[in-house]
Amino acid sequence: MQKPEHVFDRAVEWRALASFATRASRHALLGVVSGRRRMGKTYLLRALTEQCGGFYFGATTATAGESLRQFGAALAEHTGAPAPFSFATWDDAVTFLFGLADPARGEGPQVIVLDEFPYLAKVAPELPSLLQREIDRFQTRPSRMRMLLCGSAMSVMGGLLAGSAPLRGRAQLELVVRPFDHRAAAEFWEVADQPELAVRLGAVLGGTPAYRRQFLADDVPATLADFDDWVCRAVMSPLSPLFREARYLLAEETDIRDTSLYHSVLAAVAEGNHTRGGIAGFIGRKAVDISHPLNVLEDAHLLTRDMDVFRQGKSRYRIVEPLITFYEAIMRPAWGRLELGQADRVWAASRERFAAQVAGPHFEALCRDHLLGPGADLAGAPLGHVGAGVVTDPSSRTSVEIDAAVVEASTGAHPPRVALLGEVKWGTTIGLPHLERLTRARDVLTGRGLETAGCLLACFSAIGFTDHLRREADTRDDIRLIGLDELYA
Repeated sequence: MQKPEHVFDRAVEWRALASFATRASRHALLGVVSGRRRMGKTYLLRALTEQCGGFYFGATTATAGESLRQFGAALAEHTGAPAPFSFATWDDAVTFLFGLADPARGEGPQVIVLDEFPYLAKVAPELPSLLQREIDRFQTRPSRMRMLLCGSAMSVMGGLLAGSAPLRGRAQLELVVRPFDHRAAAEFWEVADQPELAVRLGAVLGGTPAYRRQFLADDVPATLADFDDWVCRAVMSPLSPLFREARYLLAEETDIRDTSLYHSVLAAVAEGNHTRGGIAGFIGRKAVDISHPLNVLEDAHLLTRDMDVFRQGKSRYRIVEPLITFYEAIMRPAWGRLELGQADRVWAASRERFAAQVAGPHFEALCRDHLLGPGADLAGAPLGHVGAGVVTDPSSRTSVEIDAAVVEASTGAHPPRVALLGEVKWGTTIGLPHLERLTRARDVLTGRGLETAGCLLACFSAIGFTDHLRREADTRDDIRLIGLDELYA
């Protein structure tokens, strides 16, 4: 099936879904589609069912009885029945549903999509077991069933196929729909020719497609000069749908009860506290007391833990959703003023904070993503581990923070190879002192026994490089200077 023109990007996801829907198998197949809210999962699955004549059902927050009635009505509309189906139990509904995929009733795969499946599983906990029974039954009998379960509650969807869950081992597809990367997001917002504006937009809204069309009705800043007015009216105004979106993202996760504690954890990370101890100290708790909130936020794909590439066992927490970072760092501390409509004053007083706590960390993550994607061949180690880390210099008793690094794992006969060390600056012109820090870090790693032959020293800057550094780079093969144009080329 060809991807519809109205579906932007998502070529990989569409190929996976189309391949699953048209797979030549005589038995029932199950797929699980997940991803954070606003990623366009429903948009994709509706397009899929429209192309192949499948059945789409989007569950809502309702009681078990009402959900069953809604399902019966939708199924009757799909099959052309003159009246809604009245199922006594979900057992009857599931049995009837799989009956639609009987080879005697037609040819070709029968695609069935149950969207927002966590809503159904909450009011009908027996549903996964019922689906397991039917899928197992049609492993020995022919069936055209191609069932897709979709949901945004990441902890619930992740648990469908985990541990001793009924559906474990039954799925032939497990697809996570992620945000657009920085290049696709810039094209989607039609600012690919304005890299600095693209980074700022990404630092606020990330690569979430729904924010442009459904939330902002294509309200896009035309130039960098329009960004300040845009962020005040489109994000920080109490009249905007995005104003409370960060709060809703947290409240919609089923495993989160005490939202104030989780907001405090996210605020701690947004303020620059990236370790478990730092987060605990910021919110006034013991480190052991925040293990559960951290795990829940990780399961919800709102927080991630990046391992230090140079120090085994060390890690740093990072917020995954840019809008939450923006909310915690800029909006939440001034929430009362924002509700009074003082967005312009709050934004004017928050620009330095935005650069240090929002745009800067976002730009660092963007540069690491570049080394995982388009820039993977830059260091000559396309399969190397990309991350950040701290290099401790014992001679001077100082530490050098490396914003981006590429390290190839040890092969047993050879030590780990450091292929690239990178310095990333959002609001600072990079010069020779920054290069000297990278050079010193490389020397320290060499002294520790790591392989550094051919290690590149990469400088990523959003505003440029000094003339002295450019002249140095012209005379040396181990220096790479990467600006915004290269990141968005």
